[in-house]
Amino acid sequence: MKKVKVLAILVSLAVMVGLSGIASAGTLDEILKRGEIRIACQTQGAPFSFVDRNGKRTGSSVELVNMIAKEMGVKVKFLNYDWDGLIPALLSKKADMLAADMTPTLKRAMKIAFPEPYMYTGSVVFVKQDSPIKTLEDIKAGSKLAVLLGTTGETDAKKAFPEAELKTYKGGGPLLINAVLAGHTDAGVNDGSSVRSQVSNFPPNSVRILEGQLSRSPLSFAVRYDSPDLREWLNLFFLHISLDGRLEKNLNYWVN
Repeated sequence: MKKVKVLAILVSLAVMVGLSGIASAGTLDEILKRGEIRIACQTQGAPFSFVDRNGKRTGSSVELVNMIAKEMGVKVKFLNYDWDGLIPALLSKKADMLAADMTPTLKRAMKIAFPEPYMYTGSVVFVKQDSPIKTLEDIKAGSKLAVLLGTTGETDAKKAFPEAELKTYKGGGPLLINAVLAGHTDAGVNDGSSVRSQVSNFPPNSVRILEGQLSRSPLSFAVRYDSPDLREWLNLFFLHISLDGRLEKNLNYWVN
C-alpha cells in the first residue's frame, strides 16, 4: 500500500510539474510578459468593431476587448483586417485573439478554437424601401443578392436561395447596403445585428429588413488551438461579466 501511495504521489507531482511547464509557456504568459494583447478585428464591422465619424475605434467587441485587457492588466493592440484576413492573422500568430461577429462553425473549428458563445444572432435579408420584394418568398431564381465573402450570411443565402445569383463583396457590411441602394443587387444578406446598426449611417427609411431570420447562430471570439489557457480564461471572463451584468449592458447598448 505504501508503494502504491508513493507512486500516486510521484505521478501527481509529475503531472503538476508538466502542467506548470505548459502554463509558463502559454499564451497568457506571453501576453503578460509583452504587456499587450494583440487583437485581430475589422475596421468597419459595426456594431461590433468600427471606426466612428470622429476617427475613434468603438463597438461591442472593442468594448469587450478593453474589459479583457483591463482584467489582465495589459494594453490592447488592435490589428485591422478585412473579414477574410482575420483567421489567417490569428493562425500566423500576428494576433493572440480574434474579436469579431464570427459564428463558430464546424468548418472554422477545424482551424481555430472558440470559447463558449457570448450571444446569438442570425442572418436577415434587406432591400431598398421601395423594393417590390416584400417577403422572403419573393426572392426567386435570378434575384441578385449581395453577401460578404466567407461569412455565415453567404452560407445562409446559398442554402435559402439556391437559385438566386450571389454577388460577393470583400470588406464590411456597409458595402452590401451600398450595393442594394445603388441597384447593383436586389437584396442583401448579412447578420441582423450588423444590418440594424449599419443602416443608421444611411438616409432614414432607405433600407427595409424583411421579416424573419434565415438562421439562428452563436457568436464567439476565437483563439488558436495552441492557446488553451487563453480560451479557458475567456470562458471564465464571459461567465463573470454575464453574472455581474456587464455583458447584458454591452449587448443592450450596441446590439439589441
